[in-house]
Amino acid sequence: MKWQDCDVSPMKLQVEQELKQLVHEIEDSLLSMNNENQCVLGKLDQIKQRLSSIEATAASFYLYCYLSPYTDMYLELSQTLRHLSHRRHGALIVIQRMDSLDQWVYRGTQIDAAVSSTLLESIFYPGSPLHDGAVLIQTNSIVSAGNVLPLSENRLADANLGTRHRAALGLSERSDALILVVSEETGQARFAYQGRLYPLPTG
Repeated sequence: MKWQDCDVSPMKLQVEQELKQLVHEIEDSLLSMNNENQCVLGKLDQIKQRLSSIEATAASFYLYCYLSPYTDMYLELSQTLRHLSHRRHGALIVIQRMDSLDQWVYRGTQIDAAVSSTLLESIFYPGSPLHDGAVLIQTNSIVSAGNVLPLSENRLADANLGTRHRAALGLSERSDALILVVSEETGQARFAYQGRLYPLPTG
């Protein structure tokens, strides 16, 4: 799938519409500043919440575009993230793209099975022998599990990030791989790409 195919996606259109609406609300807030009887703090809080929602929708759109040329399993992966997030089961899933990962991923247990939500959820079930490591996906196959990734060396990264998030960032700083990560503390799902973390909706 080419990047241009994403341009007509419903998610992209939704992001565009919501951004235009947000611009309108910001303009209204600017006008309200000239009225001493109106306080814009409530509107600013609403704008902040709307922006977070738009960011999550945009992240889903870009995730689909980044993954589509390399795997057909976007829906399976999305379902996996939703389930793991709701149960607060920590997870780390690497989807290989163009770059070889041999020098960065310390291989764990060979799996060689088709990608499925059921299998991924069982791997990351708390107490599973492989749940602490990363799963490596190439095309539509789970190649291995229990893999070890390099940690981020970025000193500007959030000091509160756990090991999974630092590992996701670390690999994304060294390759074009896309890494999905779920926090077991909060259940929040994110993806790491090119040294940055982006939130994903799981509702």
